[in-house]
Amino acid sequence: MKRFYKQVSVLPGAAGFCIELDGRSVRTPKKAALAVATETLAEAIAEEWRQQGENIAPQTMPLLRLANTAIDMVAGQRDAVVANLAGFAGTDLLCYRASEPEDLVQRQDRLWSPWLTWAAARYGATLATTDGVSHIAQDDAALAALHTAVDGHDVMELAGLNDLVTIAGSLVLALAVSAGALDVGAAWAAARLDNDYQAERWGLDAEAEAHSTRLRGEFVMAARFLELHRAH
Repeated sequence: MKRFYKQVSVLPGAAGFCIELDGRSVRTPKKAALAVATETLAEAIAEEWRQQGENIAPQTMPLLRLANTAIDMVAGQRDAVVANLAGFAGTDLLCYRASEPEDLVQRQDRLWSPWLTWAAARYGATLATTDGVSHIAQDDAALAALHTAVDGHDVMELAGLNDLVTIAGSLVLALAVSAGALDVGAAWAAARLDNDYQAERWGLDAEAEAHSTRLRGEFVMAARFLELHRAH
């Protein structure tokens, strides 16, 4: 799509901060009003519009995508989104460990175990671990506690949390990032530990590396979206 506007503005409104293109309010793909809670997030989204060239490239507007997702997709089915994300606790990446080689076992313990301990301390959710990929049942009380933790996020936060959880394959890591307990770079390193280990042993695959780079960008941007949404 050709760029059709010159001026991008942020204005306060009844539902939050809105973005205008040449005086016309931006709307979501489903034609809902695009409004966010903080001026900081609105300005960041507005900057994505300002940075567009002659042609609008939606893939270069990740904050706008997340805001649209929150309004168009999450708001109307919030309970289902919460249940889906909370469900990742039953198969959390951090619970499935290698039994060998020893250096991988040690890396997993170093990068993963502290965050299971954190989840137990913060939420009262003690998750069991196992060697291999065979399913291990988790305690119902732990799963309920993590469901409550997810449910404590608002609609915008759930959109960002969704990317963190699904990309990492770990609800625990995502909650730690959301809570400000874990730096996004360290979270990414933990989430990609197995992949990075295999790359060290067998070498990098160009296609896999490109895919990883794209996912890392989305992961980092989801964390930034949460931060901007909460900024005052």
